Parts: sequence; C-alpha cells; structure tokens
Amino acid sequence: MTNKEKTTVPESFVGANEEQPQVLLNNNSIADTKDAGKQNISINEPTTDGCPETEHPLDGQLRTHSLTEILDATFLPQVPLIENFLYVGTYILAGSPKIGKSFLMAQIAFHVSKGRTMWDLNVNQGTVLYLALEDTYARIQKRLSRMFDMEESEHLHFAIKAKAVQQGLENQLVNFLSKHPDTRLIIIDTLQKVRELGSDKNLYGSDYDVISHVKQLADLYHICVIFVHHTRKQKASDVFEEISGSQGLMGAADGAILIKKEKRTSNKAIIEISGRDQPDAKLEIIRDVERCYWKLEKMDSDLWKEPPDPLIVKIADKLTEENPAWSGTATELLAFLEESDLAANVLTRKLNTQIDNLLTDFNIHYRTEHKHKERMIYLEKIIDN
Repeated sequence: MTNKEKTTVPESFVGANEEQPQVLLNNNSIADTKDAGKQNISINEPTTDGCPETEHPLDGQLRTHSLTEILDATFLPQVPLIENFLYVGTYILAGSPKIGKSFLMAQIAFHVSKGRTMWDLNVNQGTVLYLALEDTYARIQKRLSRMFDMEESEHLHFAIKAKAVQQGLENQLVNFLSKHPDTRLIIIDTLQKVRELGSDKNLYGSDYDVISHVKQLADLYHICVIFVHHTRKQKASDVFEEISGSQGLMGAADGAILIKKEKRTSNKAIIEISGRDQPDAKLEIIRDVERCYWKLEKMDSDLWKEPPDPLIVKIADKLTEENPAWSGTATELLAFLEESDLAANVLTRKLNTQIDNLLTDFNIHYRTEHKHKERMIYLEKIIDN
C-alpha cells in the first residue's frame, strides 16, 4: 500500500502504531518526484521526521539505522511552497488582533491553490485546507470575493468547525488528506480554537504538545501547516519572544512568521520569518485598502546560497532537450559524466544529499530503484514548454 488515499490512523494519532505513513528511509527513492505535491507515501512503519520511530511499537526494541544506511537513503525533496518564504513543516504565524493576519492567510492560501506567483516569489501549486474557525462562510465569501474579484479555486477548501488536538482533529485532517492527496498547505486559524481544554500539564509541555501532535502529521505527509496565533502586548528583545504563550510553541514548531505594525493606524506592516530549513527574512508590506490585499514593498533576507556542486552542474549540462533523461548504475553514470576520481557509492550519496538542489535549481528529478540486484539511478530534466 503506497498511496496516501489508503492511509488511515487510529483515533489516537500520536504514539507508536503500525498504521502511520512513512516519508521514506530505505534504499529506494520516492515513487514519484515529478509533482512535489503528489508524492506517494509508504506506510511500512511509523516515522518521525523522515526516519522510523526509535522504539518499535510491538517489541519495545530500538529501531536504529546506521550512518551508512542513512547516507544511502533517498528522501523526499524539500520543495518550497513559496520560494524563500514558506516550506514544508509547521509554522506559527502571529500578530496582534485585527492586524490583517486572516487576510494574509487567505492571500497565501489562494496563491498556493492556484500556483500563482506571489510578491514575485515562485509558488508551487497544491490543494489547501483553511480552517477558518473564527469566521462564518458569509464572511469568507465577502473577504475572498473582495480580494480576488470573484475568481474561483477548486483547490482551496474551507471549514469553520473542527475538533481540538487530541480530541479528533488529527483524524479529521488525515481524512481530508486521504481525499485530497495533492494537499500542500493546511491553515489553522486560530491555534486557540484547537487547543485541548482543561490540561493539567505545565504550560510549556502543553504548548509543546499541541504543536508537536500536528507537526507529526505535517512531517509524515510532507505538507506545510500554519497555526495562526497572537502576540503579547509587551515588547521583547527578540521579536519572536513576542509570540503569546510559552517557549514550547517555538520549541515544537519548524518556523515562525511575525507580522507587526509600528503604528496601529498604518497600512504598512513588517513580516519577519525564521525557520529551521529556510533563510531568515524580513519583508515590508503595504495593505491595499480597497482590496484588503497585502503588497510587497521590500524584502531583505539572508539569502546566502551554497554554490552548486560541480558534479550537479555537469549532470545538468549533460541532460538536454534532445536527451532529457538518463538511467543506469552509478558506475555507468560516472562514465557518462567522464568522472574518474569518484567512487560509485560516493556519487550516489552526493546525489541523495543534492536532491533538493537538483529539483529546485535545475528542474531535474532524481530517484533510485533496486533492479536485478543492482541499484539503478534515474535522472530526468523537465523542459518547460
């Protein structure tokens, strides 16, 4: 069983069970990387962050993998939803009340659902689920029609009611993902609406748990989840310490997006982003009052980028419009590239670690497969029409 449409989870999502889907950790590549929003997910054993759970659900034994096995594994490529802005993982978007958080979320949701460039940043299309838990459908209708002039999107779905975390929300989300396997983004507006009530845990533990439960789902299904939240009234030396709640929220999340204004009455705002798998960025935006639509004025980011590996550049040069695809063993690929100073297993490991760059920088899809006791490499360059 390899398709997300067949995936189910028990009522209690968190904790070891043999039904959770696996992102990938084996010597085979993903089934299909041609559409980053539609990868197949296997469900051989539970995983955390792409690797199997450390404790086996049945016998209590540690399930480990050697560094050799990890280097030889092919993981899903980390393709951004919005280039240099939004990636796979779990985010907290925070701002003061009535600052325009929901309008910003609607804007992001619409652009991702359409695959349309936003603020001159490339967007990868996929289905979006927006849990607008403080809204009515009438308000959503007025907001979106005002922002996008009656333009429709079959890939943007809304719900105004949902269960709390650990009280059924995880199952509701998995059911949606089963019906919409091309989902790339889930927005939960707001965090407070899905928090478990009456918890006797300490604040840090409670905050950490509510994020980490949904984060497991985001990691397993290779999607982005954004929790909309609010900020404290008091200022802090670190802007991200202004997010309301304990440090457990930031400890569990993969990233944070903070939107703030210098003046309450201003139409201008600042967005600051920090995340594990992306460059920190600061954006200056201004609100179009008529459309309630945020426009970009300036973007500053730590966009230092590692120079491309010469080996990857050579592969990109070899794959042309006339010959966009190549397949064979690592030894055959070395001969194809006229590389004599590299071992075959080192070549494969280099490709495993460069899977993101191959896809995002050179539009080359890479996968491996065991066939007749040999490991085959498949490379295909998608030529834009």
